[in-house]
Amino acid sequence: MTTTNGSNEAIPTLQLLDPQGNRVTTRGTKGYRDRAAALTAEDLRGMYRDMVLTRRFDDEATSLQRQGELALFAPARGQEAAQVGSAHALRPQDYVFPSYREHGVLQVRGLDPVDRLRFFRGSDHGGWNPTESNTAVYTIVIGAHTLHATGYAMGVQRDGTPHDKHDGTAVVAYFGDGATSQGDVNEAMVYAAVNDAPVVFFLQNNQWAISEPTTRQTKTPLYRRGEAFGLPSLRVDGNDVLAVYAATQEALERARLGQGPSFIEAFTYRMGAHTTSDDPTRYRTSEQEEMWRRRDPIERLAALLRAEDALDAEFEAEIKAAGDELGDALRTGVRTLDGGSAVASTFDDVYATPHAVVAAERAWYEAYDAGDPPAPQYAIADSAQGGAR
Repeated sequence: MTTTNGSNEAIPTLQLLDPQGNRVTTRGTKGYRDRAAALTAEDLRGMYRDMVLTRRFDDEATSLQRQGELALFAPARGQEAAQVGSAHALRPQDYVFPSYREHGVLQVRGLDPVDRLRFFRGSDHGGWNPTESNTAVYTIVIGAHTLHATGYAMGVQRDGTPHDKHDGTAVVAYFGDGATSQGDVNEAMVYAAVNDAPVVFFLQNNQWAISEPTTRQTKTPLYRRGEAFGLPSLRVDGNDVLAVYAATQEALERARLGQGPSFIEAFTYRMGAHTTSDDPTRYRTSEQEEMWRRRDPIERLAALLRAEDALDAEFEAEIKAAGDELGDALRTGVRTLDGGSAVASTFDDVYATPHAVVAAERAWYEAYDAGDPPAPQYAIADSAQGGAR
């Protein structure tokens, strides 16, 4: 398969499942096809279930925001294959650094649906304990978490984690096309490349950085950003769950074996708004949206499952029941969340061991919160470091 950018340049794009749900046997893709062929019917049904439940989560969360129960929400409708396919390639010991739209990744990682919305309700600074699922909390600062991911991967490397495609540890950072313009992302790739860090940079190119189209962000295909830093890089059809799974599995195995970082561009489309504060009708056409609706990743996988006798009425009823249960849990759970966790918890777990500057900043904040007039914060921080301004 090839796709085009704004200049109509043909771009090689890995595709194993076409929009009609047919398996693709393009020349030169046998290695990826073999990986996809190893997936059982139950594996594919599991992916389908996670994709459908991710969309139900998305719809319920959007409705809750419209009802005033969430301050904001970032929908992921249309990106289910990119997220679920890549997450199914992960192993439990792998570590995930999401941005703020990876609801499908969190679905696969088993995070509680209500916890995923604590941040958007404003009742918590994160929402879950990252150490329990090897999944960092959402990052709002665009691209900052790619540096965190690279640093964690370098730590894994220095801890002497075994180089084994099954038992080794890989790290994955998810981000969008707009983030590739951020210095943090480029710096992260520099460090990852020169240190052979076991990290996969997973770009979901949904073609819009809020209202700015990709064609106004770059003149070259985004996967080539990775190539410029010496990273093996690949563009995949982000609405093809099989291609995404196969490409991510290969990249993760390379990382676990100690063969360094990789870059994957999943070319997809954000069917909904950037966030619930955005109105995409002001900058997108209905014709474009309709074209991408015909490429719906969930319908694509459903067509394959039906063709291979793996999707029946009983299974669809089971998923619908699971979706209804999810919706009930979200509506009930979100409305019972409290008004917010203690701000002082922000200072927890910043470093693995006690740190004087963090302790001083916590003391400053607690004094401020108690109504005591604190000394200027910079003076406390300097004092903790043994100096003064």
